[in-house]
Amino acid sequence: MATLITDPGLEEQIRARRAEWGGDRYDEVWEGTYMMTPAPNPEHFHIQSRLVAVFQMAVGFSSPAVVLCGLNVSDRVDDWTQNYRCPDAAVILPGGIARECAAHYHGGPDFVVEVVSPYDQSRE
Repeated sequence: MATLITDPGLEEQIRARRAEWGGDRYDEVWEGTYMMTPAPNPEHFHIQSRLVAVFQMAVGFSSPAVVLCGLNVSDRVDDWTQNYRCPDAAVILPGGIARECAAHYHGGPDFVVEVVSPYDQSRE
Protein backbone atom coordinates (compact mmCIF):
# COMPACT_ATOMS: atom_id res chain seq x y z
CA MET A 1 0.00 0.00 0.00
CA ALA A 2 1.32 3.44 -0.89
CA THR A 3 1.61 5.96 1.95
CA LEU A 4 1.47 9.73 1.65
CA ILE A 5 3.26 11.58 4.44
CA THR A 6 2.21 15.22 4.73
CA ASP A 7 4.03 15.97 8.01
CA PRO A 8 7.39 17.53 7.03
CA GLY A 9 9.02 16.59 10.33
CA LEU A 10 8.00 12.95 10.07
CA GLU A 11 9.10 12.85 6.43
CA GLU A 12 12.52 14.21 7.40
CA GLN A 13 12.87 11.63 10.19
CA ILE A 14 11.94 8.70 7.95
CA ARG A 15 14.24 9.80 5.14
CA ALA A 16 17.12 10.36 7.59
CA ARG A 17 16.67 6.89 9.09
CA ARG A 18 16.53 5.28 5.65
CA ALA A 19 19.74 7.10 4.70
CA GLU A 20 21.49 5.90 7.88
CA TRP A 21 21.03 2.22 7.05
CA GLY A 22 21.20 2.57 3.25
CA GLY A 23 17.51 1.97 2.63
CA ASP A 24 17.39 4.98 0.32
CA ARG A 25 19.85 3.52 -2.19
CA TYR A 26 17.16 2.83 -4.81
CA ASP A 27 14.91 5.82 -4.09
CA GLU A 28 14.13 8.32 -6.83
CA VAL A 29 12.48 11.74 -7.13
CA TRP A 30 9.82 12.16 -9.80
CA GLU A 31 9.07 15.84 -10.43
CA GLY A 32 9.54 16.70 -6.76
CA THR A 33 7.82 13.59 -5.34
CA TYR A 34 10.16 11.38 -3.33
CA MET A 35 9.60 7.73 -4.30
CA MET A 36 10.74 5.13 -1.74
CA THR A 37 11.26 1.89 -3.57
CA PRO A 38 12.02 -1.53 -2.17
CA ALA A 39 15.40 -3.13 -2.82
CA PRO A 40 15.39 -5.35 -5.91
CA ASN A 41 15.03 -9.08 -5.39
CA PRO A 42 17.74 -11.60 -6.44
CA GLU A 43 16.07 -12.33 -9.78
CA HIS A 44 16.15 -8.62 -10.58
CA PHE A 45 19.88 -8.44 -9.77
CA HIS A 46 20.64 -11.51 -11.92
CA ILE A 47 18.86 -10.00 -14.92
CA GLN A 48 20.48 -6.60 -14.37
CA SER A 49 24.03 -7.91 -14.05
CA ARG A 50 23.72 -10.20 -17.07
CA LEU A 51 22.37 -7.40 -19.24
CA VAL A 52 25.22 -5.09 -18.23
CA ALA A 53 27.75 -7.82 -19.04
CA VAL A 54 26.22 -8.34 -22.49
CA PHE A 55 26.16 -4.58 -23.18
CA GLN A 56 29.81 -4.25 -22.16
CA MET A 57 30.79 -7.13 -24.44
CA ALA A 58 28.79 -5.55 -27.28
CA VAL A 59 30.55 -2.17 -27.08
CA GLY A 60 33.92 -3.71 -26.21
CA PHE A 61 36.00 -3.47 -23.09
CA SER A 62 38.41 -0.95 -24.60
CA SER A 63 35.63 1.22 -26.03
CA PRO A 64 35.15 4.79 -24.78
CA ALA A 65 31.46 3.93 -24.36
CA VAL A 66 30.31 3.80 -20.74
CA VAL A 67 28.19 0.88 -19.52
CA LEU A 68 26.75 1.29 -16.04
CA CYS A 69 24.78 -0.88 -13.68
CA GLY A 70 22.64 1.77 -12.01
CA LEU A 71 23.16 5.54 -12.18
CA ASN A 72 21.32 8.80 -11.52
CA VAL A 73 19.78 10.42 -14.62
CA SER A 74 18.14 13.84 -14.57
CA ASP A 75 16.83 16.40 -17.00
CA ARG A 76 18.54 19.09 -14.90
CA VAL A 77 22.12 20.16 -14.33
CA ASP A 78 21.31 22.15 -11.18
CA ASP A 79 18.73 21.00 -8.61
CA TRP A 80 18.89 17.56 -10.19
CA THR A 81 17.75 15.95 -6.93
CA GLN A 82 14.27 17.35 -7.61
CA ASN A 83 13.81 15.07 -10.62
CA TYR A 84 15.88 11.97 -11.25
CA ARG A 85 15.56 8.30 -12.10
CA CYS A 86 17.92 5.40 -11.52
CA PRO A 87 17.69 2.97 -14.45
CA ASP A 88 19.02 -0.53 -13.88
CA ALA A 89 21.44 -0.39 -16.80
CA ALA A 90 22.62 2.27 -19.18
CA VAL A 91 24.92 2.72 -22.16
CA ILE A 92 26.44 6.11 -22.89
CA LEU A 93 28.11 6.36 -26.28
CA PRO A 94 30.81 8.85 -27.21
CA GLY A 95 29.30 11.88 -28.93
CA GLY A 96 25.87 11.36 -27.36
CA ILE A 97 23.96 14.00 -25.44
CA ALA A 98 24.53 12.58 -21.94
CA ARG A 99 26.92 14.63 -19.84
CA GLU A 100 28.48 13.40 -16.62
CA CYS A 101 27.92 15.78 -13.72
CA ALA A 102 29.21 15.37 -10.17
CA ALA A 103 26.65 12.78 -9.05
CA HIS A 104 24.40 12.25 -12.07
CA TYR A 105 24.13 12.24 -15.84
CA HIS A 106 22.26 15.02 -17.58
CA GLY A 107 20.79 14.74 -21.05
CA GLY A 108 20.01 11.06 -21.01
CA PRO A 109 22.02 7.95 -21.86
CA ASP A 110 21.82 6.50 -25.35
CA PHE A 111 20.21 3.32 -24.05
CA VAL A 112 18.62 2.43 -20.71
CA VAL A 113 16.98 -0.65 -19.24
CA GLU A 114 14.56 -0.79 -16.35
CA VAL A 115 13.94 -4.26 -14.99
CA VAL A 116 10.35 -4.30 -13.77
CA SER A 117 9.95 -5.47 -10.18
CA PRO A 118 6.91 -6.04 -7.99
CA TYR A 119 5.26 -2.72 -7.04
CA ASP A 120 7.10 -0.87 -9.81
CA GLN A 121 5.23 2.32 -10.71
CA SER A 122 7.62 3.78 -13.27
CA ARG A 123 5.19 3.28 -16.13
CA GLU A 124 2.22 4.90 -14.40
